[in-house]
Amino acid sequence: MRANSIKILIADDEPDVLEFIEYNLMREGYDVIKASNGKQAIEKAMAEKPQLILLDIMMPEIDGIETCRQLRAKKEFDNTIIAFLTARNEDFTQVQGFDIGADDYITKPVKPRLLVSRLKALLRRTQTEKGASQQVFGDITIDPEKFLIFKGDQPVTLAKKEFELVQLLASKPGKVFTRYEIFSEIWGQDVIVGDRTIDVHIRKVREKIGEDLIKTVKGVGYKFDQ
Repeated sequence: MRANSIKILIADDEPDVLEFIEYNLMREGYDVIKASNGKQAIEKAMAEKPQLILLDIMMPEIDGIETCRQLRAKKEFDNTIIAFLTARNEDFTQVQGFDIGADDYITKPVKPRLLVSRLKALLRRTQTEKGASQQVFGDITIDPEKFLIFKGDQPVTLAKKEFELVQLLASKPGKVFTRYEIFSEIWGQDVIVGDRTIDVHIRKVREKIGEDLIKTVKGVGYKFDQ
């Protein structure tokens, strides 16, 4: 999922935390909405309809747990991603958060690139889970909802990263994805992998689904041909 037009609401009562998160998310191209307490977060969520809401737990007016509970009670936020960003890491708090409908729980302090990677993964996963449709390329069918690829009528067994790689390239047939884009989207910017990791995964995928669909663009990256 690309950052363009995606709104993220962040709610925290610490101005420096809000500025830190806003800066790093805006660098990635996201539209950022800020709130300094739970009551304000609910009001802004109702007005702006963000795709993702990041809530601190310890906030004035209404805390993060209750804010999440009230948002989840509203039908229009059924498909909204809600994650907690908090310094509290007690097990009971995490369980309570997940029980009322939170999608993730991120403990601060958190490195900027790790935070961005976690949010990208949430957006990507939710897009897949909530209504992604099948794609057909010749005798290859990609079914994101079932996390499966078929060659003709036969399922093809792919490792998780192999499937994510195919899904990324197939999301925009003909577009050349640079090696940096692939690393960032599939492995995350904070994950250290070898230089040949992408090449090895591409080779394995080609062995399983055929040589023709994934093309190498020398010196740039890879693209998915229809």
